[in-house]
Amino acid sequence: MKSILLFLIGLCLLNKPHIQKTKMNKKIVIAHRGASGYLPEHTLEAKAMAHAMNPQFIEQDLVLSKDNVPIVIHDIYLDDVTDVAKKFPNRKRKDKRYYVIDFTFNELQTLKVTERFNPKTGKQVYKNRYPIWKGNFKLHSLQEEIELIQGLNTSTGKNIGIYPEIKDPAFHQKEGKKITEIVLKILSNYGYNSKKDNCILQCFDVKEIERIRVELKSDLFLVYLTEFDNDVKNLRHIATFADGIGPWYQQILDKKVEGKWQFTSLVSDAHKLGLKVHPYTFRADAYDGFSSFEEMMETLLVEANIDGAFTDFPDKVITFLNNK
Repeated sequence: MKSILLFLIGLCLLNKPHIQKTKMNKKIVIAHRGASGYLPEHTLEAKAMAHAMNPQFIEQDLVLSKDNVPIVIHDIYLDDVTDVAKKFPNRKRKDKRYYVIDFTFNELQTLKVTERFNPKTGKQVYKNRYPIWKGNFKLHSLQEEIELIQGLNTSTGKNIGIYPEIKDPAFHQKEGKKITEIVLKILSNYGYNSKKDNCILQCFDVKEIERIRVELKSDLFLVYLTEFDNDVKNLRHIATFADGIGPWYQQILDKKVEGKWQFTSLVSDAHKLGLKVHPYTFRADAYDGFSSFEEMMETLLVEANIDGAFTDFPDKVITFLNNK
Protein backbone atom coordinates (compact mmCIF):
# COMPACT_ATOMS: atom_id res chain seq x y z
CA MET A 1 0.00 0.00 0.00
CA LYS A 2 2.94 2.35 0.63
CA SER A 3 3.90 1.90 -3.02
CA ILE A 4 0.46 3.12 -4.09
CA LEU A 5 0.80 6.24 -1.95
CA LEU A 6 4.30 6.91 -3.29
CA PHE A 7 3.04 6.49 -6.85
CA LEU A 8 0.25 9.00 -6.25
CA ILE A 9 2.65 11.48 -4.69
CA GLY A 10 4.81 10.98 -7.76
CA LEU A 11 1.91 12.10 -9.91
CA CYS A 12 1.79 15.32 -7.92
CA LEU A 13 5.49 15.91 -8.47
CA LEU A 14 5.12 15.49 -12.22
CA ASN A 15 2.66 18.38 -12.31
CA LYS A 16 4.15 21.36 -10.48
CA PRO A 17 2.42 24.59 -11.57
CA HIS A 18 2.51 27.43 -9.07
CA ILE A 19 -1.02 28.07 -7.89
CA GLN A 20 -1.87 31.33 -6.18
CA LYS A 21 -4.08 31.44 -3.11
CA THR A 22 -7.63 30.50 -4.01
CA LYS A 23 -9.93 33.45 -4.58
CA MET A 24 -13.53 33.03 -3.54
CA ASN A 25 -14.79 34.78 -6.67
CA LYS A 26 -14.06 31.87 -9.02
CA LYS A 27 -15.72 28.48 -9.44
CA ILE A 28 -13.98 25.97 -7.24
CA VAL A 29 -13.70 22.20 -7.34
CA ILE A 30 -13.82 20.34 -4.01
CA ALA A 31 -12.47 16.79 -4.01
CA HIS A 32 -15.30 15.05 -2.14
CA ARG A 33 -13.71 12.62 0.35
CA GLY A 34 -10.64 12.86 -1.92
CA ALA A 35 -10.58 11.26 -5.35
CA SER A 36 -13.25 8.91 -4.03
CA GLY A 37 -14.46 7.86 -7.47
CA TYR A 38 -11.15 6.05 -7.92
CA LEU A 39 -9.92 4.98 -4.47
CA PRO A 40 -11.69 4.21 -1.17
CA GLU A 41 -13.04 7.43 0.32
CA HIS A 42 -11.14 9.38 2.96
CA THR A 43 -7.94 7.36 2.65
CA LEU A 44 -4.60 9.12 2.38
CA GLU A 45 -4.19 7.45 -1.00
CA ALA A 46 -7.44 9.06 -2.22
CA LYS A 47 -6.25 12.43 -0.92
CA ALA A 48 -2.86 12.16 -2.63
CA MET A 49 -4.55 11.25 -5.90
CA ALA A 50 -6.96 14.18 -5.51
CA HIS A 51 -4.05 16.55 -4.89
CA ALA A 52 -2.47 15.45 -8.17
CA MET A 53 -5.70 16.42 -9.97
CA ASN A 54 -5.39 20.07 -8.87
CA PRO A 55 -8.73 20.83 -7.20
CA GLN A 56 -8.95 24.04 -5.19
CA PHE A 57 -9.93 22.12 -2.03
CA ILE A 58 -9.86 18.60 -0.57
CA GLU A 59 -12.59 17.61 1.90
CA GLN A 60 -12.20 16.04 5.36
CA ASP A 61 -15.24 14.72 7.28
CA LEU A 62 -14.39 14.59 10.97
CA VAL A 63 -15.53 12.34 13.84
CA LEU A 64 -13.85 12.07 17.25
CA SER A 65 -12.26 8.89 18.56
CA LYS A 66 -12.68 7.77 22.17
CA ASP A 67 -9.45 9.60 23.04
CA ASN A 68 -10.48 12.81 21.25
CA VAL A 69 -8.53 12.44 18.01
CA PRO A 70 -10.43 13.83 14.97
CA ILE A 71 -10.69 10.90 12.55
CA VAL A 72 -11.23 11.51 8.83
CA ILE A 73 -14.32 9.42 8.06
CA HIS A 74 -17.71 10.26 6.59
CA ASP A 75 -19.99 8.87 9.29
CA ILE A 76 -20.07 8.44 13.05
CA TYR A 77 -20.24 4.71 12.24
CA LEU A 78 -17.46 2.34 11.16
CA ASP A 79 -19.27 -0.68 9.80
CA ASP A 80 -19.88 0.46 6.19
CA VAL A 81 -16.25 1.24 5.27
CA THR A 82 -14.12 -0.96 7.57
CA ASP A 83 -13.77 -4.53 8.86
CA VAL A 84 -14.69 -3.49 12.42
CA ALA A 85 -17.42 -6.15 12.67
CA LYS A 86 -14.80 -8.82 12.04
CA LYS A 87 -12.06 -7.40 14.28
CA PHE A 88 -14.25 -6.21 17.16
CA PRO A 89 -17.50 -8.24 16.97
CA ASN A 90 -18.49 -7.45 20.56
CA ARG A 91 -18.08 -3.68 20.39
CA LYS A 92 -21.35 -2.76 18.67
CA ARG A 93 -24.03 -0.76 20.48
CA LYS A 94 -27.66 -1.78 21.04
CA ASP A 95 -28.57 -0.54 17.55
CA LYS A 96 -25.97 -3.02 16.21
CA ARG A 97 -23.81 -0.21 14.81
CA TYR A 98 -20.13 0.32 15.54
CA TYR A 99 -19.31 3.90 16.52
CA VAL A 100 -16.00 5.68 15.90
CA ILE A 101 -16.32 7.31 19.33
CA ASP A 102 -16.14 3.92 21.09
CA PHE A 103 -12.62 3.19 19.81
CA THR A 104 -9.25 4.72 20.59
CA PHE A 105 -7.10 6.07 17.79
CA ASN A 106 -4.72 3.12 18.13
CA GLU A 107 -7.62 0.67 17.83
CA LEU A 108 -9.00 2.48 14.80
CA GLN A 109 -5.65 2.23 13.07
CA THR A 110 -5.85 -1.57 13.22
CA LEU A 111 -8.94 -1.57 11.00
CA LYS A 112 -8.88 -2.20 7.28
CA VAL A 113 -10.69 0.41 5.18
CA THR A 114 -12.45 -0.53 1.96
CA GLU A 115 -14.82 0.84 -0.65
CA ARG A 116 -18.22 1.76 0.84
CA PHE A 117 -20.58 -1.20 1.23
CA ASN A 118 -23.94 -2.08 2.73
CA PRO A 119 -23.18 -3.68 6.12
CA LYS A 120 -26.39 -5.74 5.99
CA THR A 121 -25.76 -7.28 2.57
CA GLY A 122 -22.01 -6.84 2.23
CA LYS A 123 -22.50 -5.48 -1.29
CA GLN A 124 -20.41 -2.62 -2.64
CA VAL A 125 -22.42 0.62 -3.06
CA TYR A 126 -20.73 1.78 -6.29
CA LYS A 127 -20.02 -1.51 -8.03
CA ASN A 128 -17.67 -0.15 -10.71
CA ARG A 129 -15.33 1.63 -8.31
CA TYR A 130 -12.22 0.30 -6.59
CA PRO A 131 -12.81 -3.39 -5.79
CA ILE A 132 -14.04 -4.04 -2.27
CA TRP A 133 -11.55 -5.45 0.28
CA LYS A 134 -8.59 -5.04 -2.06
CA GLY A 135 -5.46 -3.30 -0.81
CA ASN A 136 -4.55 -2.32 2.73
CA PHE A 137 -6.10 1.10 3.35
CA LYS A 138 -6.26 2.61 6.86
CA LEU A 139 -8.03 5.32 8.83
CA HIS A 140 -6.08 8.44 9.71
CA SER A 141 -6.34 11.65 11.73
CA LEU A 142 -7.01 15.23 10.67
CA GLN A 143 -3.46 16.12 11.65
CA GLU A 144 -2.01 13.41 9.38
CA GLU A 145 -4.07 14.59 6.44
CA ILE A 146 -3.21 18.25 6.91
CA GLU A 147 0.47 17.34 7.03
CA LEU A 148 0.13 15.35 3.80
CA ILE A 149 -1.66 18.17 1.97
CA GLN A 150 0.62 20.90 3.29
CA GLY A 151 3.65 18.75 2.53
CA LEU A 152 2.50 18.18 -1.04
CA ASN A 153 1.77 21.88 -1.41
CA THR A 154 5.36 22.60 -0.44
CA SER A 155 6.92 19.99 -2.70
CA THR A 156 4.74 20.78 -5.72
CA GLY A 157 4.41 24.55 -5.43
CA LYS A 158 0.64 24.27 -5.23
CA ASN A 159 -1.66 25.79 -2.64
CA ILE A 160 -4.59 23.39 -2.39
CA GLY A 161 -6.89 24.13 0.53
CA ILE A 162 -8.75 21.98 3.02
CA TYR A 163 -12.54 21.81 3.46
CA PRO A 164 -13.23 20.06 6.80
CA GLU A 165 -16.72 19.14 8.01
CA ILE A 166 -17.71 18.75 11.64
CA LYS A 167 -19.94 15.68 11.69
CA ASP A 168 -22.97 15.51 13.93
CA PRO A 169 -21.91 17.96 16.66
CA ALA A 170 -25.11 17.28 18.65
CA PHE A 171 -24.19 13.58 18.88
CA HIS A 172 -20.70 14.44 20.09
CA GLN A 173 -22.07 16.89 22.65
CA LYS A 174 -24.39 14.21 24.04
CA GLU A 175 -21.34 11.97 24.39
CA GLY A 176 -19.52 14.70 26.31
CA LYS A 177 -17.20 15.55 23.43
CA LYS A 178 -16.26 19.06 22.27
CA ILE A 179 -15.52 18.20 18.66
CA THR A 180 -15.78 21.74 17.34
CA GLU A 181 -13.37 23.23 19.86
CA ILE A 182 -10.88 20.40 19.26
CA VAL A 183 -11.05 20.82 15.47
CA LEU A 184 -10.70 24.62 15.62
CA LYS A 185 -7.61 24.30 17.83
CA ILE A 186 -5.96 21.86 15.42
CA LEU A 187 -6.79 24.06 12.44
CA SER A 188 -5.29 27.04 14.23
CA ASN A 189 -2.15 25.08 15.09
CA TYR A 190 -1.64 24.39 11.39
CA GLY A 191 -2.20 28.00 10.34
CA TYR A 192 -5.91 28.02 9.49
CA ASN A 193 -7.45 30.95 11.35
CA SER A 194 -9.17 33.26 8.88
CA LYS A 195 -10.77 33.51 5.46
CA LYS A 196 -7.40 34.14 3.84
CA ASP A 197 -5.95 30.83 5.06
CA ASN A 198 -7.40 28.55 2.36
CA CYS A 199 -9.66 26.60 4.71
CA ILE A 200 -13.44 26.34 4.51
CA LEU A 201 -15.23 24.87 7.53
CA GLN A 202 -18.64 23.23 6.98
CA CYS A 203 -21.43 21.62 8.99
CA PHE A 204 -25.04 20.47 8.53
CA ASP A 205 -25.97 21.91 11.94
CA VAL A 206 -26.96 25.56 11.44
CA LYS A 207 -26.84 26.28 15.18
CA GLU A 208 -23.28 24.99 15.32
CA ILE A 209 -22.21 27.13 12.37
CA GLU A 210 -23.68 30.17 14.11
CA ARG A 211 -21.97 29.16 17.39
CA ILE A 212 -18.62 28.85 15.62
CA ARG A 213 -18.94 32.41 14.35
CA VAL A 214 -20.61 34.13 17.32
CA GLU A 215 -19.58 32.24 20.45
CA LEU A 216 -16.27 30.73 19.37
CA LYS A 217 -15.44 33.85 17.29
CA SER A 218 -13.90 31.99 14.36
CA ASP A 219 -12.97 34.06 11.31
CA LEU A 220 -12.79 31.04 8.99
CA PHE A 221 -14.88 30.86 5.83
CA LEU A 222 -18.02 29.03 7.03
CA VAL A 223 -20.44 26.99 4.92
CA TYR A 224 -23.82 25.72 6.10
CA LEU A 225 -24.71 22.40 4.48
CA THR A 226 -28.37 21.86 3.59
CA GLU A 227 -30.58 19.05 2.36
CA PHE A 228 -34.19 20.23 2.62
CA ASP A 229 -36.04 23.37 1.54
CA ASN A 230 -36.83 24.12 5.16
CA ASP A 231 -33.09 24.40 5.85
CA VAL A 232 -32.83 27.60 3.80
CA LYS A 233 -36.13 29.29 4.61
CA ASN A 234 -34.29 31.86 6.74
CA LEU A 235 -31.43 32.55 4.33
CA ARG A 236 -31.12 36.19 5.35
CA HIS A 237 -30.31 35.19 8.94
CA ILE A 238 -27.90 32.50 7.75
CA ALA A 239 -26.01 35.17 5.81
CA THR A 240 -25.28 37.05 9.04
CA PHE A 241 -22.84 34.33 10.17
CA ALA A 242 -22.14 32.04 7.19
CA ASP A 243 -20.17 32.80 4.05
CA GLY A 244 -21.79 30.17 1.90
CA ILE A 245 -24.21 27.27 1.65
CA GLY A 246 -23.64 23.72 0.48
CA PRO A 247 -27.02 22.47 -0.76
CA TRP A 248 -27.98 19.08 -2.12
CA TYR A 249 -27.98 19.79 -5.85
CA GLN A 250 -31.63 18.75 -6.16
CA GLN A 251 -32.53 21.84 -4.11
CA ILE A 252 -31.40 23.94 -7.07
CA LEU A 253 -33.47 22.09 -9.68
CA ASP A 254 -37.15 22.88 -10.22
CA LYS A 255 -38.51 21.14 -13.30
CA LYS A 256 -37.73 20.41 -16.92
CA VAL A 257 -39.63 22.35 -19.56
CA GLU A 258 -39.18 21.21 -23.15
CA GLY A 259 -35.96 19.49 -22.25
CA LYS A 260 -34.45 22.46 -20.41
CA TRP A 261 -34.03 22.69 -16.64
CA GLN A 262 -35.76 25.45 -14.70
CA PHE A 263 -34.26 26.41 -11.36
CA THR A 264 -35.45 27.33 -7.91
CA SER A 265 -34.47 30.77 -6.64
CA LEU A 266 -31.92 29.32 -4.18
CA VAL A 267 -28.74 30.29 -6.07
CA SER A 268 -29.90 33.80 -6.95
CA ASP A 269 -31.27 34.37 -3.43
CA ALA A 270 -27.95 33.26 -1.93
CA HIS A 271 -25.93 35.44 -4.29
CA LYS A 272 -28.02 38.49 -3.46
CA LEU A 273 -27.03 37.98 0.18
CA GLY A 274 -23.35 37.52 -0.66
CA LEU A 275 -23.36 33.77 -0.04
CA LYS A 276 -21.35 31.33 -2.18
CA VAL A 277 -23.12 28.15 -3.32
CA HIS A 278 -21.22 24.82 -3.34
CA PRO A 279 -23.66 21.94 -4.03
CA TYR A 280 -22.98 18.24 -3.48
CA THR A 281 -22.34 15.66 -4.92
CA PHE A 282 -21.19 15.47 -8.56
CA ARG A 283 -20.71 11.78 -9.38
CA ALA A 284 -19.91 10.51 -12.87
CA ASP A 285 -21.48 7.16 -11.94
CA ALA A 286 -24.62 8.53 -10.21
CA TYR A 287 -26.22 11.67 -11.66
CA ASP A 288 -29.92 11.25 -10.85
CA GLY A 289 -32.14 13.64 -12.80
CA PHE A 290 -29.72 14.03 -15.71
CA SER A 291 -29.12 12.05 -18.89
CA SER A 292 -25.34 12.28 -18.47
CA PHE A 293 -22.64 13.63 -16.20
CA GLU A 294 -21.88 16.25 -18.85
CA GLU A 295 -25.48 17.48 -18.70
CA MET A 296 -25.24 17.69 -14.92
CA MET A 297 -22.08 19.79 -15.08
CA GLU A 298 -23.41 22.08 -17.81
CA THR A 299 -26.75 22.55 -16.06
CA LEU A 300 -25.43 23.32 -12.59
CA LEU A 301 -22.00 24.84 -13.12
CA VAL A 302 -22.95 27.01 -16.10
CA GLU A 303 -26.70 27.50 -16.34
CA ALA A 304 -27.46 27.58 -12.61
CA ASN A 305 -24.28 29.61 -12.01
CA ILE A 306 -23.14 27.84 -8.84
CA ASP A 307 -19.79 28.84 -7.34
CA GLY A 308 -18.26 25.41 -6.85
CA ALA A 309 -18.97 21.71 -6.62
CA PHE A 310 -18.23 18.75 -4.38
CA THR A 311 -17.24 15.86 -6.63
CA ASP A 312 -15.97 12.28 -6.37
CA PHE A 313 -14.33 12.85 -9.77
CA PRO A 314 -12.36 16.11 -9.46
CA ASP A 315 -10.40 15.49 -12.66
CA LYS A 316 -13.58 15.36 -14.75
CA VAL A 317 -15.05 18.55 -13.30
CA ILE A 318 -11.72 20.38 -13.63
CA THR A 319 -11.44 19.32 -17.28
CA PHE A 320 -15.00 20.51 -17.91
CA LEU A 321 -14.34 23.93 -16.36
CA ASN A 322 -10.99 24.32 -18.15
CA ASN A 323 -12.76 23.80 -21.48
CA LYS A 324 -15.30 26.55 -20.77
